[in-house]
Amino acid sequence: MLAGFRRKNIKRKEIKKRTPRSAKIREICEQKTMHTFKNIFQSHNWEEQKSSIYAKTAKDVEHAIASTKRTLEDFKALISPAAVPYIEQMAQLSNALTQKRFGKTIQMYAPMYLSNECNNICTYCGFSFDNKIKRKTLTDAEILKEVEVLKNNGFNHILLVTGEANKTVHVDYFKKAIVLIKSQFANISIEVQPLETEEYKELHDAGVYSVLVYQETYHEEVYKSYHPKGKKSNFFYRMETPDRIGIAGIHKIGLGVLLGLEDWRTDSFFNALHLDYLQKKYWQTKFSVSFPRMRPAEGIIEPNVIVSDKDLVQLICAYRLFNEDVELSISTRESEKFRNNIIPLGVTSMSAGSKTNPGGYAVEPDSLEQFEISDERSAQEISKLISESGYEPVWKDWDKTLA
Repeated sequence: MLAGFRRKNIKRKEIKKRTPRSAKIREICEQKTMHTFKNIFQSHNWEEQKSSIYAKTAKDVEHAIASTKRTLEDFKALISPAAVPYIEQMAQLSNALTQKRFGKTIQMYAPMYLSNECNNICTYCGFSFDNKIKRKTLTDAEILKEVEVLKNNGFNHILLVTGEANKTVHVDYFKKAIVLIKSQFANISIEVQPLETEEYKELHDAGVYSVLVYQETYHEEVYKSYHPKGKKSNFFYRMETPDRIGIAGIHKIGLGVLLGLEDWRTDSFFNALHLDYLQKKYWQTKFSVSFPRMRPAEGIIEPNVIVSDKDLVQLICAYRLFNEDVELSISTRESEKFRNNIIPLGVTSMSAGSKTNPGGYAVEPDSLEQFEISDERSAQEISKLISESGYEPVWKDWDKTLA
């Protein structure tokens, strides 16, 4: 009997040993993705949530400000029209909460565009497939030239960005680029097409620290009109991408909506709902939220909704009051004036000296941009601005060898 038991044990071990790693990951994925954000999303109607936000009262806002543990209902109140008279009070509290959690620091980073090739038609993006433009994907040598400029400007955190063209800029291309540059940077993030869990795991193993993926808008009914062609038109595949990133064990997930497509308050509520779900499920993961407002670009539509500077300040402060731990990022999409004044109000990271075209730093400065940046100041100028505001510009705040 004992011998038979041992033989069975050996057989089980042999089977386990022969099981491909990808099959194990797939099995884990199937178990964990039984319940994704889709289940929660479908229980929240857009129009009902919008009505709830716009029905919030001054009393609701005061309750949210006074609370020490704020709920999603509190977040609704803080982004509602009723909260506008309370923005100054929200800003002061946002400043205090941010300093308590992050100190007086602003993380510096730069985007590096590897390719503007894209198979999607997106009505708000300069890289859209239907724009008849010159396409460019950087070679290894060109990537290194771009890196040299960024390193000379002091950057240690880099965000790799591409269009969505699976046959050109695919996982093997990303891995090759990451291996090529990872000795040069303390932190590598990516903003590329949604991938499968196993692919994210490969990129994690290669050295990726964080992945940014924006839903653009959570308005399911109109999403297709903004994305009429390409893989990005699959609303739920994109929405479940952060689940795949979380399962893969990526250290940080970046969320956001494109401000200007639909009602910013309702879109931001759904983004906060998504964030809340993800933090509870992937509690060992860090999270960030970005606030991209639509900017001019080749062949794009005009914003459907205007989001004012005051609106954006309210939104940033609302996120900080709702979530003390989330990292909040502002890019060079925003104007000099806005970025000068937003530093003490809750943000924790800023890009500087950015180029939104492949090769924009050194190789091909005139290649097509994804969008026009607004703040064109150099990294050194932004670093000086941060210091003069009483904050510390952080170029490198951790090392992978210490993780």
